[in-house]
Amino acid sequence: MSLRVYNTLTREKEAFQTIEPGKVSMYLCGPTVYKPAHIGHMVGPVIFDTVKRYLTYSGYDVTFIINITDVDDKLINKAQEKGVTVKALADAMTADYMDNLQLMGVDTIDKFPYATDHIGDMLEMIQKLIDKGHAYPLNGDVYFAVTTDDDYGKLSHRSVDSMMAGTRVEANDQKRNPADFALWKSSKPGEPAWDSPWGPGRPGWHIECSAMSSKLLGDSIDIHGGGLDLMFPHHENELAQSECASGKCFVRYWMHNGLMQSGKNTGKVGGQHDRHGDSSAEDQIAGKLAGSAGAESVKTAVFAHHHPEAVRFFLLSTHYRSPIDFSSENIANTAKGLDGFYRLFENFERITGVSAYSLTVPTTREQSTSMEGLPAELARELGELRDRFLEAMDDDFNTGGAIGNLFEMRRVINGYVTQNKLEDAATPEQKAILTTAVTVLQELAQLIGVFRKPVQKSAGADDEFVAGLMGLILELRADVRREKNWAAADKIRDRLKELNVTVEDVKDGPARWSRS
Repeated sequence: MSLRVYNTLTREKEAFQTIEPGKVSMYLCGPTVYKPAHIGHMVGPVIFDTVKRYLTYSGYDVTFIINITDVDDKLINKAQEKGVTVKALADAMTADYMDNLQLMGVDTIDKFPYATDHIGDMLEMIQKLIDKGHAYPLNGDVYFAVTTDDDYGKLSHRSVDSMMAGTRVEANDQKRNPADFALWKSSKPGEPAWDSPWGPGRPGWHIECSAMSSKLLGDSIDIHGGGLDLMFPHHENELAQSECASGKCFVRYWMHNGLMQSGKNTGKVGGQHDRHGDSSAEDQIAGKLAGSAGAESVKTAVFAHHHPEAVRFFLLSTHYRSPIDFSSENIANTAKGLDGFYRLFENFERITGVSAYSLTVPTTREQSTSMEGLPAELARELGELRDRFLEAMDDDFNTGGAIGNLFEMRRVINGYVTQNKLEDAATPEQKAILTTAVTVLQELAQLIGVFRKPVQKSAGADDEFVAGLMGLILELRADVRREKNWAAADKIRDRLKELNVTVEDVKDGPARWSRS
């Protein structure tokens, strides 16, 4: 299957064809950095980081940009509230955002343009819109005239009148049309300001992304991403002003991810969560979990309780266009599913003496891991699962469906280990077979950005106590096994299993335990 992408503009899946053969330009709307990042801020970067990984694996040269909005009404108000400068607040919150991206394994972004570094580009675009009759100055402000764009509303598929219903717009009774939006805002005393032909002021929110995207990626780009809540008014306005300024198609594929919701259960982790965006934009926006709705800092609310890799896996366990049902319980269930992979990697290292995290995996689809030398049945099963993984990703980057095949691949590899009793003893040939199998799994896991390095677990006082207690329990169990009291030994193992503790008996060695 060739890659197909759902385009919000056409409401259809379309064959993926780039503007420049072999290259992809991708822009994602970033945060307004006025408060610490919350979990919702991580959704888009994780999704589009994964999109870039897969496009790169598929042979494309991808340029991926996320902007930083470091001047905005929210920033100004929050800085005044805290008694700090806008720049100081923006710098601190940007550092927090970057730190969280690093924790989430989002490291494929090529540039982070700051709005304040591109004021000149915004002024140039605004002047061009005025010259073409699509914008007009008004008492130090500049507005885009929506009625001059016959296509206005084509992204959200709504008329100007319907888009106005219930939507907050800039208050100015002198505007030509209530739907006209600000390209430039005159500054009040004490607010950040830049000189312009229309007086000192600052850019409107929408013009920032248009100017930065055009400057860094060109007038036409391949992919523009963002949350579903940005489709209107932000992306609609971006689209209108960009195409009116350049006279060219602004974006080939508009990709909108579902929003973070609260209070529902997404289902069992490890199955194929491949449901597509089946709730309306209005429903998702109404239930959006956002900073304004009281969402806490992602470090406080999430990373303090869950490892970032589990959070990343959780975010990718549904199709990107579906709403994400956030709860600590759902993330914990995801973490339990990951424990099985971590145990596989531990067993792999014990058997082969090699870390699964150090394996060299192919970085392109054309160089995918060869199945040569594998037993016929194992090669067939792994080959089919790899094909199904790639088919899911080719179908509009369906990470939920792809992940289900990783779980199946883990089951197949564990089956090979068990059937051949590799933990007791493994021949060089069997070690090579196991290495190839785990390399196939790791090749695919890298595409969703997981299992790239060992998960470090904290070793606090409680962990030391549990380790000592488990050592005593396993020692007592070993005693009853030596006495051939199998019923007692099995009872200890089964009761521990009820507590999410797995005990593995090892030939010629002490039993091992792991906790989900």
